[in-house]
Amino acid sequence: MTTMTDASVREFKMPDVGEGLTEAEILKWYVQPGDTVTDGQVVCEVETAKAAVELPIPYDGVVRALHFPEGTTVDVGTSIIAVDVSGGAAPEAPVPAVAPEPAAEQPAAEEPTAHGAGRQPVLVGYGVAMSSTRRRPRKQAAPDTAARQAAAAVHAELNGHTAVPAQASAPAPVAGAARPLAKPPVRKLAKDLGVDLTTVTPTGPDGVITREDVHAAVAAPQEPAAPAAAPAPAAAPAPAAAPVSYDTTRETRIPVKGVRKATAAAMVGSAFTAPHVTEFVTVDVTRTMRLVEELKQDKEFAGLRVNPLLLIAKALLVAIRRNPDINASWDETAQEIVVKHYVNLGIAAATPRGLIVPNIKDAHAKTLPQLAESLGELVSTAREGRTSPAAMQGGTVTITNVGVFGVDTGTPILNPGESAILAVGAIKLQPWVHKGKVKPRQVTTLALSFDHRLVDGELGSKVLADVAAVLEQPKRLITWA
Repeated sequence: MTTMTDASVREFKMPDVGEGLTEAEILKWYVQPGDTVTDGQVVCEVETAKAAVELPIPYDGVVRALHFPEGTTVDVGTSIIAVDVSGGAAPEAPVPAVAPEPAAEQPAAEEPTAHGAGRQPVLVGYGVAMSSTRRRPRKQAAPDTAARQAAAAVHAELNGHTAVPAQASAPAPVAGAARPLAKPPVRKLAKDLGVDLTTVTPTGPDGVITREDVHAAVAAPQEPAAPAAAPAPAAAPAPAAAPVSYDTTRETRIPVKGVRKATAAAMVGSAFTAPHVTEFVTVDVTRTMRLVEELKQDKEFAGLRVNPLLLIAKALLVAIRRNPDINASWDETAQEIVVKHYVNLGIAAATPRGLIVPNIKDAHAKTLPQLAESLGELVSTAREGRTSPAAMQGGTVTITNVGVFGVDTGTPILNPGESAILAVGAIKLQPWVHKGKVKPRQVTTLALSFDHRLVDGELGSKVLADVAAVLEQPKRLITWA
């Protein structure tokens, strides 16, 4: 990282964009050295343990340097971009400083920390890691940086190296060329496997390089491998090359980080902290499905998405109003049960970044059309990967709709800090006794998991029974209101 000593240069540090976060990965830069930026302009997108977030720059000026390339995980508080606020032109020297950064990541990802282990999973808001997962080497002398990179590139190419030397030299030859099109996870995979993306043939739409393209490049025979086997020094790495090529065709290693890492830590903490109890009920929801179709034609819902989840959410809100003690949390420090007089309704959403649980604030106070609008915004934002950290904080109860995957039901794990979570199974036509006769009816199975420290069997059973009763007879949405 280039250190700026000019008083007119301001360093923008990686902010803590979510409560308790200690690091974030740079997904995409929207500016380059020499670009003019204004206060509030978004300069990059980063992925935290909670979501993808765009970072605005708080200065007016000209970009002097980007200290880290895309795909790098940076600790909170570390400078990531330098801006000349005097308005002067950016020098050319700092630009290559971005190129060597990938070399710092590979050894750090494989080496243990000073305590003999890698970074421990950090549950958001509870403690910090012992040390950074990636440490950067000291910056070498700058005058002949470009020459050293070019030499390193030639050396790596002749000796068939595919690890650190390949990463350190790869950006130099292509600094002025068109950047290969690939998503950040694919770039990270290529980096881990030592694949130069400029040598990969893309097969994705619009010339985008896919994970399969990277694996194919690794599996393909390398021409420089033959001369590399002749010299004695090259004989040692040669045996290692064969297992790498073989293993990558049979296994794929995915680094655990970001949203998936936070989710894993949260689920382990929840599963081994709160004593879970799960109850099930199978219910005829034929009338609810009819109401869904009727609401789709109602002008009050014009432009809104109406589906069974909307009425299931409303049924749960009615059940909570009838049994308010279910909407609570356990305060371990104070040894108190905290009953919430508001409902922030969480909706578990599967996204490309992993499972997230954004919530609808004050869902209890919303009308049915307002609830439909909020659900639609929540789902679309989650699919686009734009869910903010604030949207995932403060939830009180959660719904997880496993039925969309064709699953009948499950035993969901509580979202940390919440006392109950409702799983909704697939709605299917099944033989059902209705008015004394066996008929095909729309049937689903509900599962309610709750924290047995503050919710006993009676309370949990009443809540689940009320949800089922509303879905069986939707008119209870009026009579129980």
